[in-house]
Amino acid sequence: MLNSPFGSGSDEILVPEDSQVIFVADLFKEQYTGGAELTTDALIQSSKFPVFCVNAKDVTMKTLESGHGKYWIFGNFAQFDVKLIPTVVANLKYSILEYDYKFCKYRSVEKHFENEKKDCDCHEAVYGKLISAFFYGAKSIWFMSEKQQKLYFDRFPFLREKESWVLSSVFDDQFFVAVKMLREDCKNIERKGWLVVGSTSWIKGTSAAVEWCKENDKDFKIIQNWPYGKVLEEMAKAEGLVYLPPGGDTCPRTVIEAKLLGCKLNLNDNVQHKDEEWFSDVPLVDTESYLYAARDKFWSSISHAMNYSPTISGYTTVLDCIKHQYPWQQSIMSMLNFCDEVVVLDGGSTDGTWEELQSMAKLQDSGKLKIAQNVRDWNHPRFAVFDGDQKAEARKLCSSEYCWQQDADEVVHEHDYKNIKNLVMQFPNGAELISLPVIEYWGSADKVRADINPWKWRLSKNLPHITHGIPKELRKFDSDNNLYASPGTDGCDYINKDTFERINHASFYTQDIHNVRMKVLTGDKESLEKYQNWFNSLITQLPGVHHYSWFNMSRKIRTYKDYWQKHWESLYDVKQEDTAENNMFFQRPWSEVTNDDIDLLASDLADKMGGWVFHSPVDFSKPTPHLEILRNQPAVMIEED
Repeated sequence: MLNSPFGSGSDEILVPEDSQVIFVADLFKEQYTGGAELTTDALIQSSKFPVFCVNAKDVTMKTLESGHGKYWIFGNFAQFDVKLIPTVVANLKYSILEYDYKFCKYRSVEKHFENEKKDCDCHEAVYGKLISAFFYGAKSIWFMSEKQQKLYFDRFPFLREKESWVLSSVFDDQFFVAVKMLREDCKNIERKGWLVVGSTSWIKGTSAAVEWCKENDKDFKIIQNWPYGKVLEEMAKAEGLVYLPPGGDTCPRTVIEAKLLGCKLNLNDNVQHKDEEWFSDVPLVDTESYLYAARDKFWSSISHAMNYSPTISGYTTVLDCIKHQYPWQQSIMSMLNFCDEVVVLDGGSTDGTWEELQSMAKLQDSGKLKIAQNVRDWNHPRFAVFDGDQKAEARKLCSSEYCWQQDADEVVHEHDYKNIKNLVMQFPNGAELISLPVIEYWGSADKVRADINPWKWRLSKNLPHITHGIPKELRKFDSDNNLYASPGTDGCDYINKDTFERINHASFYTQDIHNVRMKVLTGDKESLEKYQNWFNSLITQLPGVHHYSWFNMSRKIRTYKDYWQKHWESLYDVKQEDTAENNMFFQRPWSEVTNDDIDLLASDLADKMGGWVFHSPVDFSKPTPHLEILRNQPAVMIEED
């Protein structure tokens, strides 16, 4: 099925709903019969998907928006608005059919030299780098020759990471039938004369071919403005074809046609496919078979990309979760519902957590739950650094294409299982890490915190340089050469394993939203309503987690008393004596605080506050605003209750 906007006269080309593939090209066969256009047409006609064709010059932002969720194929795109490239890279799934050298302003490195008398350096210019980014964002790149592919790889080595194929020129069924008939009709005739491609295009080398014929006393005809049928007929009768382009011609189909119709060939090295295995010194049947299979090869790959479902590894770390009353089992179970594997790394639990984890793994017939233990010395003076180290070790065990990190007190809502899968399918090509919403409960499901950032680094590509730890600018070492951190990190940031630089992340949280949230914290009711509406809309559009750190307030305060105070001292190399000044919860030493005191404070915090960052003493005279959300708790947590 083929839809075409040609002659529509519309100012804005919109992609029809029933189309699945969009072909973008400067020209199509109906507009110009060139080699690239014939290859594109052969591919379009053999598509098993509904195809929509649009000229590159007619693509606008609205065109892209209307085709979001479709699969795009970009052929020759010299007339494409390059300002749209970042939008394509970030939002669309697409492949590129490269017929020449788009990074060069002349589309030919030899022509660049011919015109400017210097080697092409376009790959180092802004435009060349933009084109390379366009190529890097593609699901697959299709080249016309091995030499062309190599030239791209030499200039842009990172493209070697991408799926790329050498396709060569492509022909339709009608062509193969015509060749078979002409070979049969002309098999007994005496072949006479040579053919020369006539063209005003510099790359076709017409004058060089004519000169060769004259120097070698060859009768010749110039192929120019002939109907396609006549070209094939003349090739079936001619002695040979001479084609001597002055620059790299990636895969001239005229040369292939002449070979299949029995012509001798006089070619130079600028005919880039002439020495490839499928073309050089092999029986015609092998060349023909290679060409015939090209369409299936192309569409099989495109079909795979269209139906591609990336795999996800979820990973988390645990340590004495039973003792600390984390919803760790619910956290793991929620990940098992959308991840292809879930890696859980235990740090040496002594409260039964490891044994429970082993039982969970045995009950998982799918084998998706993968557990391991990496016991640490939690009495080490810098034990807090191990938190990031454990996450890094868990990540190393992940084998999927994408990684979802989750803490033992975070749970994914069942409505987000599918959303996460969909998000991975549309993961921004230019990003390695994205942050997603966090619903941070305060004392119950009735209050969600507005006093903290509503995001956390969450979903990333499983790339070998990504790990967890302390960012470069915050790394410190004590007198025993033990690593610790300056404030500004929890020790678990996403960093480059070699340079310790932070991994940049894509985020939904903009400065405008941040400004509104800051007004919320001043007590501005209009901003609170605006921010709450935004947040409720956000969590229906983007998947995230429900965070239970402050859900059970008594548990949280006890954990801080028994553990977190020591953790921050270890991480930041700050020793805080047990004094009233250092206890932001009670303004008296922890040694004087009873369990009844904790329960009473927990009740007051839950009832009277909507959040509190314990860097300063709690002040009930200034209650913190909170959010009310429309979404209920995850089912695994409601069932637990």
